[in-house]
Amino acid sequence: MDRDGKTRMPVLFVGHGNPMNAIETNAFSTAWEEMGRVLERPRAILCVSAHWETSGSSVTAQERPPTIHDFYGFPEELFAVEYPAPGAPWLAARVREVCRTHPVTLDQGWGLDHGAWSVLCRMFPGADVPVVQLSLDRGKSPADHYAMGRELLPLRDEGVLVLGSGNIVHNLGRINWAGGAYAWAKAFDGRVAAMIRSGKHEEILALLDGGPDVEAAAPTTEHFLPLLYCLALQQRGEQVKFFTEEVVLGSLSMRSLIIHDVQS
Repeated sequence: MDRDGKTRMPVLFVGHGNPMNAIETNAFSTAWEEMGRVLERPRAILCVSAHWETSGSSVTAQERPPTIHDFYGFPEELFAVEYPAPGAPWLAARVREVCRTHPVTLDQGWGLDHGAWSVLCRMFPGADVPVVQLSLDRGKSPADHYAMGRELLPLRDEGVLVLGSGNIVHNLGRINWAGGAYAWAKAFDGRVAAMIRSGKHEEILALLDGGPDVEAAAPTTEHFLPLLYCLALQQRGEQVKFFTEEVVLGSLSMRSLIIHDVQS
């Protein structure tokens, strides 16, 4: 709860992985469905997806955001999926308002990419919760992204569920279709998980400064950055619980977590 006794919405980071999770029944899609069932229904959802990078920060402001199929080589069944959740112009305007030191532009051209809808279609299959996406500014440092995440805190007390969608380990160039996880991928994922458990956010930020393990686990940072927005919203006394933890296809961490008040 917040200091006024109101319920504070939790924060989710989801390792979204393969977009086929949107239509396949597996451990991950099942876990997302269960999370949707146990969560308090949010007033709206603010999603920070790895799949929307911009110059400067933008937020979707349409009444009816389109479903974006931003991938190729998958079955027609996946391309046929639509997620017609309404937008929330009021939330887009509120994001601009709370991000006082990080200017945000209202965007009318994007929509819901698969980082958002492939997860949300399992959590909220009715597509009846308004959804807004916040982009990743390519010009920001990890510390800047974290600082921007902290400015989103008031939204949690206004019924908004903040959802980060990415992957802690994401190296498509090292995918192992046989399925076994590389030792280095499991080690990096485990090291980040230990830092999350102990609240060592500064050490997590420093990870992206470089090093051989980071070059293998996160050769580009866009899938890691949504995690920083989520961690930035963690408040004193709040718990972190991992609800999926597996590394799949060699180099893809499906670790997902919820941050919530122990009293909620």
